[in-house]
Amino acid sequence: MSGGEVAGILVAVFWAILVSFLAVVLVRLAQTLRATTKLVADVTEQAVPLLADASATVRSAQTQLDKVDAIASDVQEVTSNASALSSTVASTFGGPLVKVAAFGYGVRQALGRRTAPEPEPEPARGRSSRRTVIVGRTVPSARGRKRERRNARGQKD
Repeated sequence: MSGGEVAGILVAVFWAILVSFLAVVLVRLAQTLRATTKLVADVTEQAVPLLADASATVRSAQTQLDKVDAIASDVQEVTSNASALSSTVASTFGGPLVKVAAFGYGVRQALGRRTAPEPEPEPARGRSSRRTVIVGRTVPSARGRKRERRNARGQKD
């Protein structure tokens, strides 16, 4: 055998090895493509029902939002009606009630002047005779406290 024949045989062997490696790679690539195709098919099978459920959920949410919008508009209408009713009642009864209260106050003052004045009780030691009445409670006035402090120190009013 000559050198050219040996070189030809070596090239043929390397060529055969290269082709076999390429065949193995192509077989593995085909397996990968089959697995990918199967995976895409499975995802599609699962995604379609999920998308249908999502679409139904969105439709249901839209229906609920429409109902809430209707309720909100009704509440707004009720609020405006209540405001109008409140202003009507205030204008209708407010003036006369103030007049009745003023009349009642005037009658009490007039009746109070007709009766004999009651003697004022002596203030308790250390307390002022001026008092302020707030919702049924008697509270000493702030001025009276200052007088009490001055008197306690021996100063004049």
